[in-house]
Amino acid sequence: QLQLVESGGGLVQPGGSLRLSCAASGFTLDYYAIGWFRQAPGKEREGVSCISSSGGSTKYADSVKGRFTISRDNTKNTVYLQMNSLKPEDTAVYYCAAVPKRLCTLYEYDYWGQGTQVTVSS
Repeated sequence: QLQLVESGGGLVQPGGSLRLSCAASGFTLDYYAIGWFRQAPGKEREGVSCISSSGGSTKYADSVKGRFTISRDNTKNTVYLQMNSLKPEDTAVYYCAAVPKRLCTLYEYDYWGQGTQVTVSS
């Protein structure tokens, strides 16, 4: 059974950091582009970042550029999202998603995790 599981969320103060992980089971991520998305209460889901299947290409939403870094370790079947300089407006449920494509976009993903809550508050 193909499954994505996010972890690493939590409560952090403004300016703090968190690293989210997205672990795959039931399939290998080698041939999948991976995206991170977030959804805050009352808001639409937003594409945050994505990484190509090889890891050689990445994209970021303007709202997180320079603060978030996406990476992947295909030997561990895991993708990461390092989030630095967190702001209260980064508070949301964060989801990872996979699509069997080489290049990534911030749209059109086939498989989704259950999400992990990130709360940025003092």
